[in-house]
Amino acid sequence: MRRAFLGGDASYDGVFYTGVRTTGIFCRPSCRARKPRPENVEFFSTPREASFSGYRPCKRCRPLDADGHPPDWVGRLLERVDADPAFRIRAADLRAAGIDPARARRYFLKHYGMTFQAYCRARRLANAFHLIREGATVSEAASDAGFESESGFRSAFAQAFGTSPGEAGKHDAVALDWIASPVGPLIAGATTEGVCLLEFTDRRMLETQLATLRRRLGVPLIPGRNRWLDVLRKQLGEYFGGTRVAFDIPLVIRGTDFQESVWRALLTIPYGESWSYRDLARRIGNPTAVRAVGTANGMNRIAIVIPCHRVVNVDGRLGGYGGGVWRKQFLLDLERGQGAISAPAPASPPVRRSA
Repeated sequence: MRRAFLGGDASYDGVFYTGVRTTGIFCRPSCRARKPRPENVEFFSTPREASFSGYRPCKRCRPLDADGHPPDWVGRLLERVDADPAFRIRAADLRAAGIDPARARRYFLKHYGMTFQAYCRARRLANAFHLIREGATVSEAASDAGFESESGFRSAFAQAFGTSPGEAGKHDAVALDWIASPVGPLIAGATTEGVCLLEFTDRRMLETQLATLRRRLGVPLIPGRNRWLDVLRKQLGEYFGGTRVAFDIPLVIRGTDFQESVWRALLTIPYGESWSYRDLARRIGNPTAVRAVGTANGMNRIAIVIPCHRVVNVDGRLGGYGGGVWRKQFLLDLERGQGAISAPAPASPPVRRSA
């Protein structure tokens, strides 16, 4: 990290942040400001950690203005995997491409919740899952996924999905994909019924939210795409571009009865407005449950679409937010017409919603 910071290596932007003790600011690795002495530098994995350690964001490199794009070397890896998920990218292939395997492992583990090799394996199995659901035989799916033996494929499949390949056609799954946004990369999930997940990738509760989602729905979570993720990507682009004030997409909401009542009430808060936690408690007919409402608000797994960012303290202060208070402020400013900007274009043509 010290070498990357002193060298201004932009490929590490988003991987870590640098706090400079002598100035009290934190920066991106690529910051063009004068480099401090190494002994005056400390490193953080998120802007939140740097902020809570007493550092303020640099006005030159603006580390809070996340562009939502992975470093170029990660983008190239993802493109290579997408082009042929069955191809096994080994450590030697990474080194030949100028990528340290240990660096790829650490980056994917931190941002994707799994190592690069585990990500590739999950993509192969995800494709096999969809092939089987579309009518392919187990042998065909195993061969397409690059497995040398059908027995090895069956074992890996059962471990990943909790069911045998032969039973896969009877089950749904949560397809997980990444969506770039002006507030940083988002992880999105959807079943064949609708969207069930939209979270900030640096949220500390992300692993807990994924585990809860898996338990609530009783289906595996796999890297992949489906029609609702394509619709969500398009509508988020319109939202961040300031041309969409309401999302028109089916949602899969699973929680306790109380949580679901709070989340459905959140959907009724008008665009550009905000309610207090007390207002929300009254809305669900339980005015004394203000603290419980706040807890349920924080457990919302479909950020932005279910607008938990529109809930503030009774005195108007922002209060907490799972994605960070700066994101909450950004979203509220956007909806109040104070910060509309264009989001990255969809990676693929949108899928029109069926009647």
